[in-house]
Amino acid sequence: MTHVYIPRELRNRVAEQARHRCGYCLTPAALIGAPLEIEHLIPISLGGLTAEENLWLACSFCNNLKGNRIAARDPISGEIVPLFNPRRQVWAEHFAWSDEGTHILGLTKTGRATVLALSLNRSSLVFTRTVWIEVGLHPPQD
Repeated sequence: MTHVYIPRELRNRVAEQARHRCGYCLTPAALIGAPLEIEHLIPISLGGLTAEENLWLACSFCNNLKGNRIAARDPISGEIVPLFNPRRQVWAEHFAWSDEGTHILGLTKTGRATVLALSLNRSSLVFTRTVWIEVGLHPPQD
């Protein structure tokens, strides 16, 4: 992963736009007690620019699993499809919360591929979501 300088003003603007939560798993920075990372939606290694329209927030786990990928295989159709783009796409059109609120369900090819590629239901996060639910902090209401 290439680290580039991103001015504080731009970082703050992207964080506000993302509502201070991961664009993929929706984990809020306030609940994990750690800063989220500025992620290049189209990675620099694939020609992506360090420009507002190509930046979003991601937790370190999602960002590391995404790496320089922009596409992944849908587990149902077998097609290679674009990963979810939190800047351009609406989360609720591609994902939903399971009835108990602990798992992210992929509703579309892009949603399913992203859930699998970024391991959005990794056991540690599912456990953490369970605790957040018990104290009334999850799932997000928007």
